[in-house]
Amino acid sequence: MMSLRRRKTAPAHPWRVTPGQAIAIQEHLRDRIISRDDFSRIKTVAGIDAGFDAEGRRTRAAVAVLDFPALVLREVAVHSRRTAFPYIPGLLSFREVPAVLGAMAKLECLPDLLLCDGQGVAHPRRFGIASHLGLLLNLPSVGVGKTRLTGTHEAVPDRRGAWRPLMDGEEVIGAVLRTRAGVKPVYVSIGHRISLRTAIDYVMRCTTRYRLPETTRQAHKFASGVGF
Repeated sequence: MMSLRRRKTAPAHPWRVTPGQAIAIQEHLRDRIISRDDFSRIKTVAGIDAGFDAEGRRTRAAVAVLDFPALVLREVAVHSRRTAFPYIPGLLSFREVPAVLGAMAKLECLPDLLLCDGQGVAHPRRFGIASHLGLLLNLPSVGVGKTRLTGTHEAVPDRRGAWRPLMDGEEVIGAVLRTRAGVKPVYVSIGHRISLRTAIDYVMRCTTRYRLPETTRQAHKFASGVGF
């Protein structure tokens, strides 16, 4: 199994915190995000997702690693633990990341690129779950959200690969991307160590005939228990 401690990562921080403390941690770490391409060849991509039991008392996180560009499933790791943080929009990572880190620690090899079910810098404080995970693991990461958390955008043409900038005032915080015609777009934003245009390219290359990338689809199956 891969030891996460051996990697050059961001300083650890506590997870048992109040919402106010969580916000302060986000604001402290967000300036460390690298918004340019900072990686070599991508040979594996991973989808990350988390699910909860009916009462939300336990978090079940799954990491599905796929060969790239073939998108063949290579490895899966799942980790379950007690949920220790409430559901608060904008603070998703404090609810899910502890379980995700447990799953990541079970992998034989860490992937080259993370595609997270959630936001990266398309976040009120520019530090969504994709940015948080990317920084903690020192891995290139992309947020692929099914819904918009913040920002505005123009209508996206109904053709595969079309996109429009997601804006917060004059700042581009992401892209609204049509992964296939006739379905709702997804919200792509950088997490860490990748540029927006490269992030869009990898999301499209990981998406086949469905709305969501294969990475997300595979991770969701295992996070929900369907893959077992």
